[in-house]
Amino acid sequence: MSRLQPTKRGAELSLEIEAAECPSPVMWWLGHAGFALKFREAVVYVDPFLSSAPGRLTAPPLTPSEIRHAGLVLATHDDPEHMDGPTILGILSGSKRAKLVLPKSAAEHANRMGIPYSRMVTTDNGLRVEYLDDRIYAVPSSHGELDWTPLGGYPYLGYLIRFGECTIYHAGDCVPYPDLAQRLRPFNVTVAVLPIGGRPANFEIPEAAQLAEDIGARWLVPMHYGTFAKDSAPGAETEVNRFIAHMLGHRPAQKFKVFECGEMWHVPTD
Repeated sequence: MSRLQPTKRGAELSLEIEAAECPSPVMWWLGHAGFALKFREAVVYVDPFLSSAPGRLTAPPLTPSEIRHAGLVLATHDDPEHMDGPTILGILSGSKRAKLVLPKSAAEHANRMGIPYSRMVTTDNGLRVEYLDDRIYAVPSSHGELDWTPLGGYPYLGYLIRFGECTIYHAGDCVPYPDLAQRLRPFNVTVAVLPIGGRPANFEIPEAAQLAEDIGARWLVPMHYGTFAKDSAPGAETEVNRFIAHMLGHRPAQKFKVFECGEMWHVPTD
């Protein structure tokens, strides 16, 4: 079976996320840049894209209406594959207390999609969102350039989700920029989730491996490949196999995890 075809889907996957006991952090890949994260009672979705769309190569593993347990939905920026209106509206409808965390520059766009401002928490570089016992920090991501405006702040963000002693960094769409590693080192990243779709808006594979080394990440997780035809010019399986070959051949000391869509992974605590 292809890694891109969901190993679990629908109500079975939703129930697994809802019922899982997570004294340590657990992750599920939902395809593209989408992940579900759980620690204790906190359930956080990051960049979920659960809509069918032209050019999508695989069916979404969940429908938004099947999610009734979300606490937060994090959107790294307002591109539709990262902040999808039907997905977010469906999750917020089923999870009555959930809120959308997003760059402050994206709030007006989200409101035009039908999301009330009362269901949003805006953030920017250096700010912190608190949820239950957990903390979510934002750092800028570069979408080709490190955009910034005085009123809107940084329109592209990465999130550092602090679960106990574990920090999961989700970069969203990002290419390397000079002080990215310096911004990330103080957080002692456990898992770096980095896009390997290549330019114009993602890391090249060697760059992702280098950043993981530079920040001392214990685990590197690739994302942003294989879900859409435009992200899979050389072939989705070829892309992830290139990643595996590079890590084994050039970075044998760096731990990495390649997900199957819908797979549950307990972040190792050692």
